Amino acid sequence: MEIYSGGRLTVEMKEVTLPNGEKKERVVIRPGGAVAILPLEGDDCYLIRQYRFAVDEYIFEAPAGTIDEGEKPHETAYRELIEETGMKAETFVPKGWIYPSPGYTDERIWLYRAEGLSPCSDYGMDDDEVIEVVRVPARDLGAMIADGRIVDAKTICLICRCLQ
Repeated sequence: MEIYSGGRLTVEMKEVTLPNGEKKERVVIRPGGAVAILPLEGDDCYLIRQYRFAVDEYIFEAPAGTIDEGEKPHETAYRELIEETGMKAETFVPKGWIYPSPGYTDERIWLYRAEGLSPCSDYGMDDDEVIEVVRVPARDLGAMIADGRIVDAKTICLICRCLQ
C-alpha cells in the first residue's frame, strides 16, 4: 500500500514474508537511484562541503545526485559533476554500486571515479544546494574518515572503492 508519493520519493507499507516464514509489515522508501563521483586530479581529489538540512550541519561529501527519469547512471555522473563542482571529466571509471541503507530503502548509488578534469561553463547547482568545492590531498582522506571529518556513508564507500 502506497503511503506517500511525491517528486522522486515513494513510501510503501508492505507485507513481507521473512526467510523463516513469518509475515511482517514493513515500510519501504523508494527514492530512485543516485550516483556519487570522486573527482581526482593528480594526488588530489575534490569533495564538496554541503549543508544538509536533515542533520542541520555542513558535511564533506563526494559530488552526488539523483538519476533523472530515462537517464543512465553515467549520464547522471557527468551532469552532477558539472552541476556541483563546475568541472567536467574526460573519463568516468565505474566502481560498482552500493545499497546505502538497505534496512528501509531500495536505493542504489552507482559509484564513479572521475579523471581528466577541466573547468566547465555550464556550472549551476540546484537552487536548494549550499555547496563549497574543496580540494583535498587524496592521502588525507583516510585520516578524515578516521577522525570523523568525513561521515557520509556513500563518500566513505566511494573512497574505499577508488583508492584501495
